[in-house]
Amino acid sequence: MSSAPQTSPRTTSLPLASLAGMAFAKGHGTGNDFVLVADPDGARDIVPEQVAALCDRHRGIGADGLIRAVRSAALPEGRYLLASHPEAEWFMDYRNGDGSVSEMCGNGVRAFVHFLAEEGLVPLAEGQALTIGTRAGIKVVTRSANGYAVDMGPWEFIFPEAAAERALDSLVETDGLEVDRPALSVSMGNPHTVVALADEDELLSADLHRAPRVDPVPPQGTNVEFVVPAEPLVTDGVGHIRMRVHERGVGETLSCGTGACAAAAATRHWAGDEAVDDWQVRVPGGTVRVRFIPGPEGREHVELSGPAELVARGVLV
Repeated sequence: MSSAPQTSPRTTSLPLASLAGMAFAKGHGTGNDFVLVADPDGARDIVPEQVAALCDRHRGIGADGLIRAVRSAALPEGRYLLASHPEAEWFMDYRNGDGSVSEMCGNGVRAFVHFLAEEGLVPLAEGQALTIGTRAGIKVVTRSANGYAVDMGPWEFIFPEAAAERALDSLVETDGLEVDRPALSVSMGNPHTVVALADEDELLSADLHRAPRVDPVPPQGTNVEFVVPAEPLVTDGVGHIRMRVHERGVGETLSCGTGACAAAAATRHWAGDEAVDDWQVRVPGGTVRVRFIPGPEGREHVELSGPAELVARGVLV
């Protein structure tokens, strides 16, 4: 397999002077970190070069992405969702670390809602739920004693015919692994390609400084997850896997919420008779829980739960 290497350069070529005075917070979910800004009325036009500069870990604040909290009514995508979900007052405007627009981010959703609550923009007590808008549709987030649970909506195979026939649909070439590996592509509203590895030595050998090469690559590009099932796979009714991930427009991250959901979905598909609905996914930044639950429209949904923290606040100069 051959394909051009994907790169996600970050640049500080555009001065950030126009953003001077902008307040921000720094937050993360299991190590997947974000710059968060409140822009309720959509007054700020933060262009991709500025996002990349803010997320630069050497010359900026440093993050895997930027999340802008904006009222849904202030964005065309948000107004579209309000037509059917008027309760979705807030929209998560998410950008990857290279400035590119992304559909959404599972860890970012938890950080976003925690930011809204801590900023006093929404009241959200333990046990209460909040409906928000994202480019991947409506998400319902419930606050718990130790974090947030997100109904991520339905999942599906990106190449359903191939998945049904042979449970694999692409090949992935990765630095550090000697041969191309078969994979399964899953959509969580954003694209993922999941590779099963034999053991943790292989998982540690994968060099994710450069994006893996996927053939065929999904139309919008893809995030690539490398997964090692536990032995035994299921303990006390809970499946266990370990995962690393290379995110589109970011690089390797300590965690990826939608990636954890996709990895659990693919492993569950491969497991056959051993499949369960409750999974613990261990990533370099911690552990998240993934559950498969009935959806209101008859399609199976995925629930992601885990912690979210704010670690710093500041003002750009």
